[in-house]
Amino acid sequence: MTEPIQLLIADDHEIFRDGLALMLSRQKDMNLVGQAGDGVELLALVEAGCPDVVLMDIKMPRMDGIQATKELIKTYPDLHIVALSMFSEENLIVEMLEAGAKGYLLKNADKQEILDAIHSVMENRVYYCRDTSVTLASMIVKSNFNPYRKKEVVEFSERELEIIKLICKQFTAQEMGDNLFLSRRTIEGYRTRILEKMSVKNTAGVVIYALKNKLISEKELLQ
Repeated sequence: MTEPIQLLIADDHEIFRDGLALMLSRQKDMNLVGQAGDGVELLALVEAGCPDVVLMDIKMPRMDGIQATKELIKTYPDLHIVALSMFSEENLIVEMLEAGAKGYLLKNADKQEILDAIHSVMENRVYYCRDTSVTLASMIVKSNFNPYRKKEVVEFSERELEIIKLICKQFTAQEMGDNLFLSRRTIEGYRTRILEKMSVKNTAGVVIYALKNKLISEKELLQ
């Protein structure tokens, strides 16, 4: 059997932290090994144990998530850190990614998205919250964060490029099918292959990948 994913939570809001801990403790493939209320406490817990994934609030007392991430990545470069953020913290999300976080979630994310994020980073995929705004996507693209730098160049067919642009523009599978004279099932097959090629999990990931790799421009995205 595969070993359970070892998890740590760092958040200074006890009620939020306890609720998240309760949900994660019920997952058969995950093992919650500790909780921290700030970055200093988190560093000590990571040093004492060997977590695979840390779910970390950005704003914490004594040491915030950005500084804690920088400190941890120096010593544990393979640690998978997922930032926990509020809607108004877009600039801080970018700083967390530049510091070494492998993904981010808004604090109102549902159970399935939290689990998706954990599994994605364990597969060495960056996880972009599915509620990522166009503004945040643009900020990430313009930042120093670039998880695609060391990956092989991915080739897309003309049809795939057409579908990538429609995905970025938030077209539904039915709308894409109507535009391209293809069945919904065919479109969904293309979408699955595109996500696999990009190593992303959702539309937000496609948008950021496409912008970062110049498969679509910001001007096209807003048309």
